[in-house]
Amino acid sequence: MENNILKGIKNIVFDFGCVLVNLDRHKCIEALDRIGAGEIAHYVDECKQIDMFLDLELGKIGEKEFCDEIRHRAPGCTATDKEICEAWGELLTDIPVRRLKLVEKLHKDYNIYLLSNSNSVHWNKSVDLFFPESGHAPEYYFDKTFISYNMGLTKPDPRIFTAMLDGTGAKPEETLFIDDSISNCKAAEEFGIRTLHVSNGDEWGGLLVDE
Repeated sequence: MENNILKGIKNIVFDFGCVLVNLDRHKCIEALDRIGAGEIAHYVDECKQIDMFLDLELGKIGEKEFCDEIRHRAPGCTATDKEICEAWGELLTDIPVRRLKLVEKLHKDYNIYLLSNSNSVHWNKSVDLFFPESGHAPEYYFDKTFISYNMGLTKPDPRIFTAMLDGTGAKPEETLFIDDSISNCKAAEEFGIRTLHVSNGDEWGGLLVDE
């Protein structure tokens, strides 16, 4: 029986955070507290994409400038750049291999892309630690990756969807976008892209793949 969600679909675009990689805000907050940067923990707790966090996600600043700003905003923090990046990296906990196996299965029949609001700290941690658990690099799973810090754009800015469509040649009506943000899904729908809103990474597998 044909999957109605995938009927007419040729391209599947995955978000990263919560859809593929698991997040733990409390673990990140605890790590920031340990290095004396508790003053900026509210950014994580409230999921604020502003100030130095947004600038890092947009690629406007590098990791050195990011760490300098953390120390400036948390005067009690004397942690090194490495320690600050490791604490910020604690937001990401793992990518379950079972999810990547489902992506691999879908990749046999569909073009697979990644469209993520992410920064160099989190992406590099995933590339170095999480993807190797599956035995493959990101390039194995995704035909192309579109990551905000490389693009200077973040969802739900319409320009990021334009760039993704232009970069892949995908037709909106043949494309399914999976994201945990309703606002991101609504922005994609403005282009005629079909969307699947999920609250966590364990929802989409059962809807798209016969496990």
